[in-house]
This record gives sequence, structure tokens and C-alpha cells, in this order.
Amino acid sequence: MTLFRSEWLKLVGGSALGSLTLGFAASASGGQAAGGTVPYTLPELPYKPEALEPHLSAAVITLHHDKHHAAYVAGLNKALAGLEEARAKGDFAAVQALSRALAFHGSGHILHALYFANLAPNPKPASGALLDAIQAQFGSLDALIGQMTEACNSTAGSGWGLLVYEPMGRRLLVLQVEKHENQLLAGAVPLLVIDVWEHAYYLQYQNRRPDYTKAIWNVVNWDEVARRFAAAVGR
Repeated sequence: MTLFRSEWLKLVGGSALGSLTLGFAASASGGQAAGGTVPYTLPELPYKPEALEPHLSAAVITLHHDKHHAAYVAGLNKALAGLEEARAKGDFAAVQALSRALAFHGSGHILHALYFANLAPNPKPASGALLDAIQAQFGSLDALIGQMTEACNSTAGSGWGLLVYEPMGRRLLVLQVEKHENQLLAGAVPLLVIDVWEHAYYLQYQNRRPDYTKAIWNVVNWDEVARRFAAAVGR
């Protein structure tokens, strides 16, 4: 079944990398209420795989979503099952390893759900309150794009570039995240995420990461970024 964009936006509408994502809908975690134990499931794409061409090929999107994102969902469920088994047995010797797996695969799942929602064919330009905030914080949209692009390009190994809203200081920040969970800022709400693991681009761009990070700005869904910004500021 294909999700309509409104259903997808509900699914990724929230936030929790650390307390980071503004209330995921129940469907994002398998339809469960808070405190539930239903396994996580892989969200379907909100567009056809070929919709982002020529900037991101159908082959790249399909491999990224169907194989790599799916693997993080499976890893997250496996870590949770391991922790449940440890509690049932009263044997917590594996908690350190399972906690690492939970952070890695859980952050990987959440960031990928946000990533695919952050993209759209023929997106509208940034505008309104989001653009005002970007200009106030960074000086211009071009300056934000320049900083975030460099954060992506200079990430050591695999990682992400994130535009986040930091609620304590009520400001926008750019984060350079290694793997999925390292160098996150506790409490910050991700608004826009760019995956710079090689699986996100290598099939199309090979080792030319800067070509990928240049091209992806053509399909950034600024309406979704603005929606997340409004939700974060309005909490």
C-alpha cells in the first residue's frame, strides 16, 4: 500500500533522537500507544523511487530505502528483543552492547524516516517563518546551505548533516553527526537531515560526495522543513 503524503507527514511528524523528534504518530512504531511493544516497521516511500531523478536515481532510492533503511528497522527490533529477553531472565550482562545497538539502529531508523520525508520532486523554495529564522540565524539561505554542505562533505567516514532547532536557546543550528548517534545535541529537534553514508549516493555518484551534496538541494522539501520548524517552535 502506498502512503499519501499527509499520512507520511503524520508518521514522521515528530521527534526523538534523544528527545528529538516531536511526537511520532503511532503508525511509526507499529501502531502502538506510548509504552507499547509492537515492533517497528519500515515506512513506505511517499513518492515513487524515480520521482527524484535526475538528482537521485530510482536505483539509489530503492537500494537505500528497501535494503539499508530496512536493516536499521530490523536491527532496532533485534536490540529491543534482546533487552526484553535480558529483563525476563534477570541477566543484564549484555546491556552495554544492546544499548549501543539500540542507539545505533534506532537513530538510523529515525534519521532515515526523516531523510525520505525531507525530499520531494519539484519542491517549493524556502519561505515564510522558516526563511526568516534562517536569515536571522545564518545571514542568508545560501549561508546555511554552504555551512550544512561543508558539514556533510567533511564528516569523517559515515554520518549526517542536520539542521536542528535547539529549544533552550530557541535557535537553529547545524550539526555534523558521525554514524547515526554520535555528536548529537540532546533535546535538539531535527528539521532537515542529509545522509552522507556512502549507501546514500555511491551507486550514482561513486566517491564524489560533493556532487551528491550539491545535487540534493534540488529536491529538499522545504514545506516539510517548515512544518517541522513550526511544530518545534510551537511546543
